[in-house]
Amino acid sequence: MNQNNSTNKMTTQIGDREITVTRVFDAPVDLVFDSWTKEEHLSKWWGPQGFTLTSQTFDMKPGGTWQFIMHGPDGVDFPNTNVFVEVVKPKRIVFKHDVFPHFLATAAFEDLDGKTKLTYTTIFEETAAVFEKVKTYAAPGAEQTMERLEVHLACM
Repeated sequence: MNQNNSTNKMTTQIGDREITVTRVFDAPVDLVFDSWTKEEHLSKWWGPQGFTLTSQTFDMKPGGTWQFIMHGPDGVDFPNTNVFVEVVKPKRIVFKHDVFPHFLATAAFEDLDGKTKLTYTTIFEETAAVFEKVKTYAAPGAEQTMERLEVHLACM
């Protein structure tokens, strides 16, 4: 599956167990990277439309964790734990999502003459059958999260 939305320069590709969302933001790479690495920014945009977030711990370094609860618009809470594997300013962040669905995520940041190309890839550890179900909400959720980041960057 390959989707392309030229109005916001976003593409989504879905593989066997992988989702990649690529988007160009009209913001410098340092600002986009800061939005990913500072909890006060992440808590404002992370998650699909209608979700809010409460951070519990945030330690942005290899081996550090980010524990938070995503609050769904229907009142359901989703506890999350991410363990940071790699943080290379302002190029790359790699983390392991340590609760279902399990995945390894990489956010890669590229400077495009003052704009930022962000490539966000999630590689799922679940079985192919589980991934078939997970991708139905994970792909749109990732796209909505990038849309929320765009709005947050415009306000910074």
